[in-house]
Amino acid sequence: MRTDIFARLDREPEPPKIEVPRMTRTRLALFGGTSAFYLAIVVAVLLSTWLVTLDWKIMLFRPYQQWPELHAFLDYYVVLGQRGPTAVMVAAWLGWRSWRQHTLRPLLSLGAALLLLNVTVGSVKLGLGRLGPHYATQVGSAELFAGGDIFPSGHTANAVVTWGILAYLATTPRARRYLSALSAVVALGVGLTTVYLGTHWLSDVLLGWAAGLLILLALPWCEPVIAVAEAWILGLRDRLREELRSRRRLVPSLPVASGGPVPGLFPQRPAGAEEPVREPVGAGSGRGAGPRRSSTLGWR
Repeated sequence: MRTDIFARLDREPEPPKIEVPRMTRTRLALFGGTSAFYLAIVVAVLLSTWLVTLDWKIMLFRPYQQWPELHAFLDYYVVLGQRGPTAVMVAAWLGWRSWRQHTLRPLLSLGAALLLLNVTVGSVKLGLGRLGPHYATQVGSAELFAGGDIFPSGHTANAVVTWGILAYLATTPRARRYLSALSAVVALGVGLTTVYLGTHWLSDVLLGWAAGLLILLALPWCEPVIAVAEAWILGLRDRLREELRSRRRLVPSLPVASGGPVPGLFPQRPAGAEEPVREPVGAGSGRGAGPRRSSTLGWR
């Protein structure tokens, strides 16, 4: 007897009606507030304010030496913020969702979010060029424009985006609330873990949280592009299928009996037909042709 749990693993017979998130006033307000917070962190680091002093105090405190018993576990936990493993795990889940719901929107939304993440976070990293705590050269310095790529924290921003996209694509309010809380806890833990391990400043993590949240809040603006891309991909798939079907109709397959002749290679003679006359090689009426052999040799 099947249960509801296993029944939910089947593909839905028809695509469900999914409500696409819109850019509401609340989302706009959150986007504006997060943008202001993002800008404030950047300015505080550029001006070497109290935030940079706090970065150095935490770095010199060396949390990984204060609580060494956590090191082994957190070395594995921080993988939840690495781009490769998290993208594969989330893409596998969203790929199943795409198959079950007859839509490419989950995978395309993940692709759009990761593209925005790479462009925005990567450009700021390279533009500010901040060095990490392990490579710092001067105590109290912000370590900017020194060829680094640590600010903002890519681990933190990636954790916010890859796990937050599950909440963004949730189909029920209850699932959205639970997944939002879970993704927030995971992203918070990943960010603090990088500070514990000494691979990021605290300000890197703060900016990484803001960067990831901005991408999630901006995804409704990408929905029209996602819809156009989905329609184009599905249309291309349908055209390729129709082309393959037309090719199969143009080349019909003939049944061949086991051990029988292959049709089309050697034409079959009708019953009662005479054996065709065979001429020896070189026989003919032209000059230099030799005399015909006797029929006793099998030639005529």
